[in-house]
Amino acid sequence: MNIALWILQGFLAAIFLIAGAIKVIKSKDELKVLGGEKMNWVDSISAVSVKLIGTLEVLAAIGLILPQLTGILPWLVPLAAFGLVLTMIGAVMLHQRRGDGPKAIVQVIILLMMAAFTTYGRFDSIPV
Repeated sequence: MNIALWILQGFLAAIFLIAGAIKVIKSKDELKVLGGEKMNWVDSISAVSVKLIGTLEVLAAIGLILPQLTGILPWLVPLAAFGLVLTMIGAVMLHQRRGDGPKAIVQVIILLMMAAFTTYGRFDSIPV
């Protein structure tokens, strides 16, 4: 199970590090050009909110790997994963409200389930 969790953590960290960094670095208009129709959701929220989401995604990506890798505060890993669960719940609600269709929502739900599994798996492995 530990290997599966590491693979999942690595995948989630890579996805959210890239996605978050792009949101932090690029403007809303640049995101729309870069992502096409997939990034039209940025019109639904403020530029500050987009930057905040990007920052949270980058921090979560770091929190999924670094604490466990270094052995320093490894209990932060399930908290980072749970933060992604909450972020993905917000993303599902946003896509649902916008009527973005099942493809966008299913992609987010898959990431949500992966983050939820990581949360459960890493909370379960914390010594009490």
